[in-house]
Amino acid sequence: MTMSIDRRALLGSACLLPVLALPGCATLGDLGGGFGLADAIRRLLTLSSQRAFARLLQPDGFFADELARISPPDGLGGAGVLSALLRSGSVRDRLARQVNRAAAEAAEVAAPIVYDSIRSLSFTDAVSIVRGGPQAATSILQDAIGDRVVDRLLPDVGGALRLFDSAIVNEVLRSATGLDFASLASDVSRKTGDAIFRAIGREEAAIRANPRETGDPILIGAFALLG
Repeated sequence: MTMSIDRRALLGSACLLPVLALPGCATLGDLGGGFGLADAIRRLLTLSSQRAFARLLQPDGFFADELARISPPDGLGGAGVLSALLRSGSVRDRLARQVNRAAAEAAEVAAPIVYDSIRSLSFTDAVSIVRGGPQAATSILQDAIGDRVVDRLLPDVGGALRLFDSAIVNEVLRSATGLDFASLASDVSRKTGDAIFRAIGREEAAIRANPRETGDPILIGAFALLG
């Protein structure tokens, strides 16, 4: 499967936003230097997304990550023959690795959508987002673009499922009842989209818990101002 996006180029494509010095005094919604809380949210989401994709696009990034790992379709294994197949450890492992490898291949095409959307997204109540829960900004982002990400993932998930160890997929589908290739690809695409946003949310929560670790004065200032 020839990917249109080079993985190294992807990880470097959304370079960290520049670190800027802030004046000594900032007011609510104004972080100085022409920056406001909406800018802080964009920086928060950009850094969270960069860190999330950097982890997910490592070898076995989805499979090795309990938060992001993709499971086979819900209810798979109910049929007698299929249930017997899935009791085999080697079959379960091959199928799990297959769907997670497909997720990783497809995730590469989702990254530019996420980065571009962060730059263009507007925040009507930036104060409440900054003051919100550990993943408040990620929730806004997922609500805005989650469906579009899944739609974009679908063809690449399907291609990867066919390319990598397709024998195990065909074997499982032959034994399944009510499950075809399109349903499998749709299920994996939806779960991949959800996993991407869970990974972004995890990074957002970590940044909120320790904004100083980022070295970014806009983020540090935002959370100090409204902490």
